[in-house]
Amino acid sequence: MADSKIRNILICGSGPAGLTAAIYTARANLAPLLLAGPQVGGQLTTTTTIENFPGFPKGQDGNQLMIDMEEQARHNGAEILYEKASSLAREGDHYVLETGAGTLRAYAVIVATGASPRLMGLPSEQTYWNYGVHTCAVCDGGFYKGKSVAVVGGGDSAMEEATYLAKLCEKVHLIHRRDEFRASQVMAERTLGTKNIVVEWNSVVDEVLGEQESERKKRVTSIRLKSTKDGSTREIPASAMFLAIGHTPNSDWFAGVLKTTDSGYLIVDEHLQTNLPGVFGAGDIHDHHYRQAITAAGYGCQAALEAERYLVRNGLAG
Repeated sequence: MADSKIRNILICGSGPAGLTAAIYTARANLAPLLLAGPQVGGQLTTTTTIENFPGFPKGQDGNQLMIDMEEQARHNGAEILYEKASSLAREGDHYVLETGAGTLRAYAVIVATGASPRLMGLPSEQTYWNYGVHTCAVCDGGFYKGKSVAVVGGGDSAMEEATYLAKLCEKVHLIHRRDEFRASQVMAERTLGTKNIVVEWNSVVDEVLGEQESERKKRVTSIRLKSTKDGSTREIPASAMFLAIGHTPNSDWFAGVLKTTDSGYLIVDEHLQTNLPGVFGAGDIHDHHYRQAITAAGYGCQAALEAERYLVRNGLAG
């Protein structure tokens, strides 16, 4: 695949942001090449049902949604390569990306490599992933209306998840390994003041327990907690567990080239441009606040339009 050809645009990442950017740039006759990684679709490929993506009144399987986005991108003329970039460098008026398939060059680059949720590393966490174990209350909380659920974490994100779920669920167990929160005072006070939130202090998740009839028919029934004080264990009833222990942006491959926050999130301006001209960010790689499929798609659209304008403005579009 490696050649000396300089493409109009390379898109890194195949979640909603990257595929939306591919659709828009392809329709603008920019012949984009999308580096999808080993699997198209990102985190949504492991999501069973999405109920809050517009256009699907009865919901949509996450994997199918990404398959449809990929087909739409191809239909409009995008080329997709199942490789990922390992480095990015500026060379004259264009950029050089090293990939598993060799060296690629482009005048503009859209970085949409997303962020990965931090997990606890329990086998049972994987067993019930998206069947009771989740990382987004806004995305999946609606499946557990009127039930008891748990949230793991002690920062602002955990407080937000817990207070959101408290509006839907009968009871929310907030599991925290210490005896005080890391969250801001206002968020902590709001959480502690919510009647149906019960804080499980000095506790960590020892195991996620449930029932499993088949690979696609299983559910969480309870969570076994372990005391960080004396090691004792106990079970709490819960139909779901929401992890709120942070995300890790997939930004290692451009470290030292593109500016990031201390946490590794890409820094962009109001036009989604990074510190390098012609390099744009889109989706969870820079957005650590909303982290929704629809907002990622919106950022992908914006980055595509800005990249097109950059190419035209600088006389680079071929």
